[in-house]
Parts: sequence; C-alpha cells; structure tokens
Amino acid sequence: MAIKDLITRRHKDAGVRRVEDPFEALQTSIDRLFDEFRRSGDFATLLPALDGDHDFLLPHVDVSEGDDAAEITAELPGIDEKDVEVVLRDDVLTIKGEKKGEKEEKRKDYHLVERSYGSFARSVRLPFEADSEAVKANFAKGVLKVSIAKPAEVKEKTVKIPVRST
Repeated sequence: MAIKDLITRRHKDAGVRRVEDPFEALQTSIDRLFDEFRRSGDFATLLPALDGDHDFLLPHVDVSEGDDAAEITAELPGIDEKDVEVVLRDDVLTIKGEKKGEKEEKRKDYHLVERSYGSFARSVRLPFEADSEAVKANFAKGVLKVSIAKPAEVKEKTVKIPVRST
C-alpha cells in the first residue's frame, strides 16, 4: 500500500467526510505567513502569527503619506500608554509594546480567570529618512497616531507651467 492511498481526497460530489491532511494544514499556515509578510514587509512582526493563539498581538496599522508628513495609525485596544514605545531609526519607525489581557468570570458554581500576555513589534519603512525631532505621537482611546514631518528636500512642489497661445 502506498502512502497516497492513506490520504482522503477531496471530492465535491462525494459525501465523504474529509480527514485533515497535516501537510495541507502546514501549507495553509505557510501561505498565511507569506501573505502577512507581503502586507507588512517586516518578518519580525510575523513570528507571533505562526501560532494562531497569538493573533491578538498583531496590531492593525494604517500608513498614509501627505505632502508635508507621513502618518502612521495603530490600533492598540486594551494597552496602556506606558506599555507602548515608538522608536525611529533612520527610515524605519517601530512600534513596540506589551499586551496584557485578563478575563474573570464568577458564577454560582465556578470561577474562571484567563490571562494572556505577549509583546509585539510592528515596523514601517518610511519613503524618506526622517529627523527624530520631526516626530509627534498621540495616544488616545487605544489608538496611537504618529506623525512624521518630511524633510524639506523630500517635500514635493507642483509648479504650473503657463500655456502660451501661438
């Protein structure tokens, strides 16, 4: 008997219950890892994503660029301001922090306490090398907003060219 005979195949028409293939589960995990890598561009932020129990650690980050500044917004619900660190090195902004979660439920016949802890780091490569003095951060209601002013040589200026009629 060959090993391929032991693996249940997926048939659309057959009413056969499919046995979980460990290689397919591995492939799905690897695909998800590379999808996250493509979206974030930073491998260090993906390490917690290898285990599904740590998905709560990856904060959602939005990046936008205007004429005068780049703005990074990170959703950090349930995290205290003292547990967040913003670091700018060359053209990379890194948001680090520690997330602590606790859930307690008391009922007549049981007492449940669940705790989850972990640290995270998300890095964003800026399209310019920023001055560390040009960074402003604001943290309110679980949302971190970081604004980084562009250096003068990076700011774009549109110049209108007069049209002459001949």
